[in-house]
Amino acid sequence: MDRAQVDTRIRSIIEPFNKKGVEIKDETTFAGDLEFDSLTVMDFVAAIEDEFDIIISMNQQAEIETYGQLVDAVTKMTSE
Repeated sequence: MDRAQVDTRIRSIIEPFNKKGVEIKDETTFAGDLEFDSLTVMDFVAAIEDEFDIIISMNQQAEIETYGQLVDAVTKMTSE
């Protein structure tokens, strides 16, 4: 699966979590721009894992701060 496909699918997943209607760009941060709290992050990660049939470890989650990093990580995991 290429990055564009992953991006499109994650954008559809993030929509209900994006309460403030923030424009999603690669540099959009989950904590700062989207104001995701820890519970929202858990729900969002679970939705991503279900959609792509992958597991995102706690270590990986800690390293992913922006939307672009998430798309890159999922793209990498789905192409292995």
